Amino acid sequence: MENADVFLGLHDFLERMRRPTALDFVKSIKSFIVSFSNNAPDPERDSASVQEFFTKMEGSFRAHPLWSGSSEEELESAGEGLEKYVMTKLFSRVFASFADDVKRDEELSEKMALIQQFIRPENLDIKPNFQNETSWLLAQKELLKINMHKAPRDKLVCLLSCCKVISNLLLNASIASNENPPGADEFLPVLIYVIIKANPPQLHSNLLYIQRYRGQSRLTGEAAYFFTNILSAESFISNIDANALSMEETEFGKNMESARALLSGLSSDVQALSNKSNLDEGVVRYSEPVETSSQASNAGVGPAVRPKFTEAKPRTEASHAKDQSTVMEVPSLSDLENKGAAILLNDHTGGRQAFRDYPYLFAQAGDLTFNDVEELLSQYKQLVFKYVSLSKGLNLTTASASLSNSEMHSQPHHESLKEFEDVRDVTSNDESAGEPHRIIDGSDGTSLLGEENDETR
Repeated sequence: MENADVFLGLHDFLERMRRPTALDFVKSIKSFIVSFSNNAPDPERDSASVQEFFTKMEGSFRAHPLWSGSSEEELESAGEGLEKYVMTKLFSRVFASFADDVKRDEELSEKMALIQQFIRPENLDIKPNFQNETSWLLAQKELLKINMHKAPRDKLVCLLSCCKVISNLLLNASIASNENPPGADEFLPVLIYVIIKANPPQLHSNLLYIQRYRGQSRLTGEAAYFFTNILSAESFISNIDANALSMEETEFGKNMESARALLSGLSSDVQALSNKSNLDEGVVRYSEPVETSSQASNAGVGPAVRPKFTEAKPRTEASHAKDQSTVMEVPSLSDLENKGAAILLNDHTGGRQAFRDYPYLFAQAGDLTFNDVEELLSQYKQLVFKYVSLSKGLNLTTASASLSNSEMHSQPHHESLKEFEDVRDVTSNDESAGEPHRIIDGSDGTSLLGEENDETR
């Protein structure tokens, strides 16, 4: 089934759920969500309960007049729609909801943050002709999209996209060097390296989520093969040591200590910057003029004049002593921006992590889908609001001429609630993690439509 067909099938599923004859399905689905949410979390029981509900409902679809005469693809699409809808509603209840999973996420992320400071492809015995760190960035980008989604299938597609990029890059490299097609021995080390360099947040919880709530009948074939490799990669990284990296024990220990010192220093820099920001905020508050009784009596003369904050200028030694007795200068917006840019440029430990909350920053036009528009508009509005708020707080004039009032204050249109939630409730990129329409093949950086096997749906 094509990806576009799956996307249209989700709309078809929700449209059918709005018909009067689907009332029994609507009640069953809503009843399951409510009862499940009211139970205390239990990983094994929750997984079994969800899988059993999906199997029962999909069996009912086949016997119901709503799907009378439907093809296998249409029935498969209905099952996908059900899974996406239910898991979107239950996401906050089941994802990373156990203390052990959260702790494992933190430990794994910390370990990858340390190892990525010194690991090299040769440490994993990756052959020189297969080394292509620049192209591997595309695989990292696909992997980092995983937390943009809530449905198990959508998260799985991100993993498969990452794996397909690597697989195609290795295949192209083998063809170029007239070698045999790469196998698991060539693929797994590159996958491990890509995962460490990407260091996707909550990787452990994401893998458990897919294992527990992706329909078992769909986690087969190519999807199962790649997913098993990622599980193996996670296990390898969790237990990584000097021997695993073809490194002397003493060298490994020194590298880990150096990495800890580097990351600790960066953390201290961030804390110092935060403290200075708080201090500056306090200076701004205390530097405001206090209205005296004489000022109060002259209130009718005119409005009180408050000092304006200007761009910080270099100070000469002659004026330094004078400045000591005055209020500390407040950094301007441009000063703060330049300082932040310098920190990012000097961050050799993966400055991209700072942009983790802005998933479209590294996207190309061809990567975007129609569903991304609403999320992009929302992020644009947040960015503009934060920028203008900061500028106003510093009494700086913003270049707002290019921003119309409609752009600054418009609110997304919300349709009225219906008996069953609107289609956008399970297909928008914001609220339900969207529908990934593409798998990236990595051979030339282009997007291929409909490359996944049916097992991934």
